[in-house]
Amino acid sequence: MSEGSMAGRVALVTGAAGGIGAAVTRRLQEDGARVAALDLHRAPAADASAVADLRSAPAIDAAVAELEAALGPAEVLIHCAAICPPGTLMDSADEVFADTYAVNVIAAARLMRHCAVRMRERGGGSIVLLTSINARFATPTLAAYASSKAALEELARTAALELAPWQIRVNAIAPASIDTAMLQSSFDREPDPAQARERNIQRHPLGRLGTPQDIAELAWFLASDRSGWITGGVFPVDGGAGVTRR
Repeated sequence: MSEGSMAGRVALVTGAAGGIGAAVTRRLQEDGARVAALDLHRAPAADASAVADLRSAPAIDAAVAELEAALGPAEVLIHCAAICPPGTLMDSADEVFADTYAVNVIAAARLMRHCAVRMRERGGGSIVLLTSINARFATPTLAAYASSKAALEELARTAALELAPWQIRVNAIAPASIDTAMLQSSFDREPDPAQARERNIQRHPLGRLGTPQDIAELAWFLASDRSGWITGGVFPVDGGAGVTRR
């Protein structure tokens, strides 16, 4: 239900063309926000949409300028975009790590720098970074992804302290398995995708996969003034998986 607490605010959402990012876009709009979407593909549901490869600093610069021209500077940044290449430490080349960190971590830092300047001018703002349960657990076959998400969590904590004097809050959400195309692609790599999906479900004590909407609800809360005294937190949304890690 819309409360209107974000009416008129501009929120920059990365990865907004699908999955979690699209759900976050809808939830913020329900509460009156205007969403500036940044993705590899256009996000037609957003109020303004720009296309950029987050590996590229010039592309990010141009996209942010385009979105600001359309809607104004962002008071909220939610970084949902990520890549998740499969691979162990031994079979992941340097380029895989560099590519993963470029999208998952360095792009977040670039966007935070862009937005923090404008947020400071406007008296504050909120930044939400999407990490993963895999940041806290050993994750064989996802070496680059898991380590990048751990780095992103530490970036969130550090930025929270550095930006607090400007009244800019920084928090992170750490989902477990969310039912998206990215997760399904991991099942599809297995000999029996249906069995792989069922095994994954059983790792969550609540007995189901998470949904993008589960994440969007917390992202909305952390973006809104209802969480006005919360910063530096990493919040699991994991169906209980972090309690037992089956």
